[in-house]
Amino acid sequence: MPHKEGSLEAPTRHPLDWTSEAFYDPEKRDAELARVFDICAGCRRCVSLCGAFPALFDLVDATDSGEAHDVDKSKYGQVVDQCYLCDLCYMTKCPYVPPHPWNVDFPHLMLRAKAIDYRNGDVKLRDRVLSNTDVLGHLAGIPVVTQTVNAVNHTKAMRGVMEEALGVDRKAWLPDFAPHKFRSAAKRASPNKAREVRNGERTPGKVAIYATCYVNFNEPGIGHDLLAVLDHNEIDWVLVKSEACCGMPLLEQGNLEGVAKKKAHNMPVLAQYAREGYALIGAVPSCVLMYKHELPLMFPDDAETRAVSDAFWDPFEYFISRHRDGLLKTDFRTPLGNVSYHVPCHARVQNIGRKTSELLSLVPDTQVNVVERCSGHAGTFGVKKEFHAMAMKIGTPVFRLMAQGEPGFIASDCALAGHHIAQGIGEMQLGEPPLAHPLTLLRRAYGI
Repeated sequence: MPHKEGSLEAPTRHPLDWTSEAFYDPEKRDAELARVFDICAGCRRCVSLCGAFPALFDLVDATDSGEAHDVDKSKYGQVVDQCYLCDLCYMTKCPYVPPHPWNVDFPHLMLRAKAIDYRNGDVKLRDRVLSNTDVLGHLAGIPVVTQTVNAVNHTKAMRGVMEEALGVDRKAWLPDFAPHKFRSAAKRASPNKAREVRNGERTPGKVAIYATCYVNFNEPGIGHDLLAVLDHNEIDWVLVKSEACCGMPLLEQGNLEGVAKKKAHNMPVLAQYAREGYALIGAVPSCVLMYKHELPLMFPDDAETRAVSDAFWDPFEYFISRHRDGLLKTDFRTPLGNVSYHVPCHARVQNIGRKTSELLSLVPDTQVNVVERCSGHAGTFGVKKEFHAMAMKIGTPVFRLMAQGEPGFIASDCALAGHHIAQGIGEMQLGEPPLAHPLTLLRRAYGI
C-alpha cells in the first residue's frame, strides 16, 4: 500500500454497525482484517502497546514475502485473541483513524471478529463465567459461598484445580468477594436530601451513584470512600434505585446481544436521573467509559443513551470541575507524601486529562508520580492461563516505574490494575508499597 501521511485532526469514532448482517459476514470480516493488517504492518507505531501488534508483525515477518496479504487467514485469530479493547491504539497512536480516508478502527475491528466468534459459539466456558459479573456477584453474596470462593482464591492446591478446569492462571491475583455488598450497606447511610442546583454552579450539585459490580461485590470500601468525600463536600447523593452490570465484560467477549440486554435494564433508570439533573458517577473507569462512549457508539440514535452519556462523570473529573467552580473543599489535614499513580487505559481514552493526579496534587506535602502506560491486566485478560504471562510482560515497565522513589502509596483508578501492579512489584522484588485507591487517598487527605 502506498505511503500516505496520517491525519492531524482529532480522532472521530463512527458508530458500530453491529445490528447489520454484513457485520457478521466472515468473508467481509477477513477482507477488512487483511486491509487493516496491511496498513498496520507498514506502520508499526503500536508495537509496544499490547500483544496484538507483535503477534501480527510476527505473522507478517514469517511469510516469504514479508507482506501482510500473504498471512494465512486462519491465523488471524492469534491477533484477535491478544486484543483486550483498551482503545489506546485508536486514541493515542494510530495516524490513520477517521477522519483519515483509510478509516482504521483496530479495536472495533477486533470487536467485530470477537462478536462473530461469539455468535458462532466459539467461546470458552471460562469466558462466559468471568464475564457474567452479576451472577457471580449475587452467588458470592451468599455467606457460605463467599467464604468458599475466597478460600479457593487463596489456596494453592485449589488454584491449581481452577487452572485445569477453567483456565484461570494459578498465579494471577483474583479479587475476594466482600461479606457485605456496598449497595446494602450504603442504604443504611443517611444521604442528604437531594436539592436543585445552586446559583453559580456549572457542575450538578447532586450525584446519583452507579455502584458498579466490582465496588458492590468486591471492594465496597471504594464506594464508601466516595460517599465520605461527597458528604464532606456537602454534595447530595443517592444510589441509583437499581442497576445491572454496565456490559463491559460482555463487550470484551463479543457478546453484543448481552450488552444490549444490560443496556435495556440500566438505561431507563439512569436516564431518569440524568433528566432530573443528577451527575451520574461510577468509581470504575471501564464502567464510565461504557456509558460515556461505548454504548453511544452501539446505540447512536437512542435519546436515553445520549442523555446518560452527557450526565456520566469520572469521580475525579467531577471533583476537579467542582474545584474550578470554587465549590470543592481543600481543607486537607493529612499529607500523602510520595504517591505513584497509574492512569488506567480506560481513563486515558475518555480524553478527560489527568484529573486524579491534578486533585491529589492539591494536597499539601504530596508529590504524585504519574505513570501513563498499560498495566497489562485489562479486565479478565490478565487472569487467563494463556495470557497471564503476557499481561505481566506488558506491565513490567509499569511495575518498575511505579516502584521508583520508594513511594508511600501506589494507586490506580482501576482497582484491578492496581492489584496487578502490586503483584508485579512484589514478584520483581521492587519493594512492598501499600496499595490504595485514589478515592481512599482523597478521603485520607481530608482526614475523614
